[in-house]
Amino acid sequence: MEVKSYKDLVMWQKAMDLVVSVYRMTASFPKEEQYGLISQMRRCAVSIPSNIAEGRGRGSRKEFLRFVYIAYASGSELETQIEIAKRLKFVDDDGVNPLLGSLTEVMKMLNSSIRSLKAGL
Repeated sequence: MEVKSYKDLVMWQKAMDLVVSVYRMTASFPKEEQYGLISQMRRCAVSIPSNIAEGRGRGSRKEFLRFVYIAYASGSELETQIEIAKRLKFVDDDGVNPLLGSLTEVMKMLNSSIRSLKAGL
């Protein structure tokens, strides 16, 4: 399949699904976390597909690589925040494991894209 738009990228599609999952999960967090962990996790999650889209839209392989790196870093940050939420008992393993599985899948796709883009420079 030819990639005409960032919306055609499977990693962007999966990252968008991840955003929805993060929003749903954080909806049950304590209200006092509205401007703390909830906000931070949602921003990180949104950053992943946003950077994929922006990088793809830049038109150059080098710029796309830079933004995929940023997306990967946001995924790492999100993973840390999920661990914090677990330690604070805002979410249990049953609630977080599917989300971590999705995040791992997206991170693998980002990593694969990084390798591919670097090889083409």
